[in-house]
Amino acid sequence: MKTGRLAALLAAALLAAACCAGCTSAGHYGTPEVVVGSKKDDLSVLLAGVYAAALRSYGFPARTEIADDPMARLDSGAFGVAPALTGQTLQALQPGATARSDAEVYRAMVAALPEGIAAGDYTTAAEDKPVLLVAQPTAKAWGGQDRSADLSTLAKHCAGLTVGAVAGRPTPSVVGTCRMPVPREFPDGATMFAALRSGQVAAGWTTTADPALPGDLVPLADGKPALIQTQNVVPLYRRNVLTDRQVLAINEVAGVLDTAALAEMRRQVAGGADPQAVASGWLAEHPLGR
Repeated sequence: MKTGRLAALLAAALLAAACCAGCTSAGHYGTPEVVVGSKKDDLSVLLAGVYAAALRSYGFPARTEIADDPMARLDSGAFGVAPALTGQTLQALQPGATARSDAEVYRAMVAALPEGIAAGDYTTAAEDKPVLLVAQPTAKAWGGQDRSADLSTLAKHCAGLTVGAVAGRPTPSVVGTCRMPVPREFPDGATMFAALRSGQVAAGWTTTADPALPGDLVPLADGKPALIQTQNVVPLYRRNVLTDRQVLAINEVAGVLDTAALAEMRRQVAGGADPQAVASGWLAEHPLGR
């Protein structure tokens, strides 16, 4: 073999070896980075971190980015994935939609999504749904001796009901047959919880994944059929952009995330922890695909 040809072959081999040095064991070298978009609130930023960590755990490059309207950025192709809550998304797309249960809300949401956007698996065990809290004496009085107080008992106490809520947070206007009164607004959750304990209001709105949910107040459980529209965590993604394996990565979250873990991660973020670090730490303790 001539010296010049041998040198060319050696150079090609060295180039191939250099390129392979950047390959991952999963063979994702050269895969475009997936941008996981979120709103600026703590919950959305945290969930974006969870889905980005899920993609990275499968060997895909991913980063998070905040936007005022992640759905619009997803529709334009600027974002590849965006976390959402099923009920909120459905109401944004179809205001006044009456579906309430997990499966019904998810189906209605999927049917209402823009053509270029798809939904991954929703988390059956993780939600941030409105919940009505009462003090323990109220729970005992409403439930009686034979049962626990739940949302179905609310109809009997609807007349003259006083309700609190944190200012700026949306609350259900109707629960079953009870048209809810306009809530008295409080500057924060701690002030509202104190008002509940002192009897200034009979009930107070919060959400199931509230990181500051107090243990001494009683949440009125929603039964079947559901009286409040569900709010399950769901990944939305751009059609024909993610690979099947990338979709699998974000769908795996549905099998491991629950409301208690979501509340605990939010608690850490509220305490000053970095959302990305919290999300990555949680995923390290709950590896996907196991």
